[in-house]
Amino acid sequence: DIISLEKGADVGQALKAVQSEFPTVTDFERDFPSLCFALATGVGKTRLMGAFIAYLNKTEGIRHFFVLAPNLTIYNKLIADFTPNTPKYVFQGIAEFAVDPPEIIPGDNYEGGRGVRSRNLFGESGVHVNIFNISKINAEVRGDQAPRIKRLSEYIGESYFEYLSKLDDLVLLMDESHRYRASAGVRAINELKPILGLELTATPQIERAGSTEPFKNVVFGYPLSAAMTDGFVKEP
Repeated sequence: DIISLEKGADVGQALKAVQSEFPTVTDFERDFPSLCFALATGVGKTRLMGAFIAYLNKTEGIRHFFVLAPNLTIYNKLIADFTPNTPKYVFQGIAEFAVDPPEIIPGDNYEGGRGVRSRNLFGESGVHVNIFNISKINAEVRGDQAPRIKRLSEYIGESYFEYLSKLDDLVLLMDESHRYRASAGVRAINELKPILGLELTATPQIERAGSTEPFKNVVFGYPLSAAMTDGFVKEP
């Protein structure tokens, strides 16, 4: 509510507005507003991602989301959890999505153009959730190569990356963001210029040259000690 969610918004102004309410945020650390939710493992980060998507769609009309997984295991888990009629479906009980569930566009089969909207007589509707594996993108950008998502697709007429970067309502969600924050793949993804970044991690810091660098954009923290006290996580 306190910042404007739009392409090319004044990032400095947005940071001041966020700092007035959340002094822990000293820098977005990106060229767009990006906030980190530091949550202990086991308290439901994936479900919170689903809540972000449902809330932003209902209150702001946002329909395009790009979810980054740190590796193949979590990538596959996220696809399962975002798929209807699975045990841990994140949109369970959300009436709007019961009739028209979000379409999942995985990083393995976006090239057919299924994530590209075409306008029709009845306008555009529905939510698109792109789920990509950053470790695969990192492998593709080695040796200054462009990742596959940036290469021209004959089905789309441009690269899928180019299509996404033109969207005026793209929100980036980063799962376990501490694992790949400084990677080449994420630098490429930053060029999507989303209107908002939401990071989730249990470890809001990166290791650099033997020292620990804490995130500067933590807006909410829920550490392991709190999770144990509240009974979400068993004592080891």
